[in-house]
Amino acid sequence: MDNQQEIIVRVAHHLDTHYALRITDEMESSAKARGTGIAKRSPEYVAAKMLEGKAVIAVTTTGQWVGFCYIEEWSHGKFVANSGLIVAPEFRKTGVAKKIKQRIFQLSREKYPEAKIFGLTTGLAVMKINSELGYEPVTYSELTDDEEFWAGCKSCVNYDILMSKERKNCMCTAMLFDPKDKHEPKETTANFEKKRKVYERLLRLKQLSFGKIFKRKETNGNPTKNKSLFHAFLPF
Repeated sequence: MDNQQEIIVRVAHHLDTHYALRITDEMESSAKARGTGIAKRSPEYVAAKMLEGKAVIAVTTTGQWVGFCYIEEWSHGKFVANSGLIVAPEFRKTGVAKKIKQRIFQLSREKYPEAKIFGLTTGLAVMKINSELGYEPVTYSELTDDEEFWAGCKSCVNYDILMSKERKNCMCTAMLFDPKDKHEPKETTANFEKKRKVYERLLRLKQLSFGKIFKRKETNGNPTKNKSLFHAFLPF
């Protein structure tokens, strides 16, 4: 996309619900292509988020869908997740994902000023964007303990990994923004850049280590414990 200025990033509304099927189809195909998963959402669920004013959409001035992300609240509003970030293939690597993340983060702060905002990602690029907003990598224990949130992971292709690790680890990296934290975005950004190679290695090791575990499990039918060097590179 050459004319990125023709892309509008805004809060979604009722006139955008017709994009819901396209969005969920792209979420599913993207997850399959990466070999990692996100909790599956129905077109009805995505449309509901639009109607509630809890979603951000990116479209061109001619009405072509570009990208999407939505808000979920957990633990009675104490935690908020910016979920389902997806960009149409033809608009990737244009910088629009960053704009969507910035707008959904702003919307989350407006609607839930006291809430901790968290996200789960398998990508270094999203980790970088999050760090620029003030997020920091955290352990899963610092996220919501809301059972409904974790139940949403059942449709993810990596759910067996999550449960085998007793919900303490998975393919995704957890990141958290705490409004009470005194760290400024410039600090979290600098810290991410400082540890970038460590995070990159961590993501690769997760894919390698967890992949081997479940390949062995499929081969002999018995779950195995991860005794690899993976834990030596945990940044927490």
